[in-house]
Amino acid sequence: MHRRRFIAASAVALSAAAAPLPLASAAHAGRRLPTRYVVSDKPGVLPEGIGITPDGTIYVTGSGNGDLYRGHVTRDRLHPFASGGSERPFAAGVHPDRRGWIFVAARATLDVHGRDGRLLARRTGSSGPVGETFLNDLVVTRDAVYVTDSTNAVLWRAALRGHRLGSLERWLDLRSLVPGMPAQYFFLNGIDATPDGRALIVASQGLESLIRVDVTTRTASLIDLGGTSFGPDGLVLRGNHVYAVLNYAAPDGQGVYVARLNDDLTTGKIIAGVVDPAFDSPTTLALHDRRVYVVNSQFDHAPGTPPYTVVTVPDPLR
Repeated sequence: MHRRRFIAASAVALSAAAAPLPLASAAHAGRRLPTRYVVSDKPGVLPEGIGITPDGTIYVTGSGNGDLYRGHVTRDRLHPFASGGSERPFAAGVHPDRRGWIFVAARATLDVHGRDGRLLARRTGSSGPVGETFLNDLVVTRDAVYVTDSTNAVLWRAALRGHRLGSLERWLDLRSLVPGMPAQYFFLNGIDATPDGRALIVASQGLESLIRVDVTTRTASLIDLGGTSFGPDGLVLRGNHVYAVLNYAAPDGQGVYVARLNDDLTTGKIIAGVVDPAFDSPTTLALHDRRVYVVNSQFDHAPGTPPYTVVTVPDPLR
């Protein structure tokens, strides 16, 4: 989810978790929720990734320090949850799953944390044909984790078998599959999957487009959006709608845009957009209870000025 920028389990230093979080989404039904969340007041955090569990627990990564922060939609402040330490100075995509694991894409590694913040696993990808691996964003399906690479036109995959995570492998090279793929710096960013895990939607800022990947046949093609520039950073797929953060070449400015795709996820058009003065170099988003949670990275004027925040806007389709 880095916006056109390049910059076996081991123990890591853990920060004390916040007080116990509310466990049920019913606990905040009908309540007035914050519209702005403070990730951190410390300099240099540069938040980037976000994931929200069904019960409203929020996880946000710090690309400036590799740390992971945790909070809840009912509270306006997040707290340190797991430190990247010296072994992980950068963290981007984050995805909490139904096992209670929190997956983090960290440029050189794919890390997995438990509910208590402990590092459960670390998988490393080798260098690609252009340069060092830049693991950026990820999605977790029932049987695998898929990770985008922002240096190489590659999707990485680690198999999931129950509570076992396989090695991280170069699963699909898009250079021979997608017409016009640049010779280098492909800027593969956001990724999501259909509920059955048979198709992936991948953002390419290098092509300013979306790519559909068929997992079974291991084929890929550009999604036809009628010639519209649509190169998201982070994205979320809901049904046949792609919610995406565009932070360059956006039709009406940096913001959240929604593309409606056909049933095969092969063609579509942009149908809605939200540009808000509260956005500050937005990188990605999460959806929860009819609201869109947007990460303000401050990349455009890094290292930015604390506090670093997540802000919300109403779901433009609700």
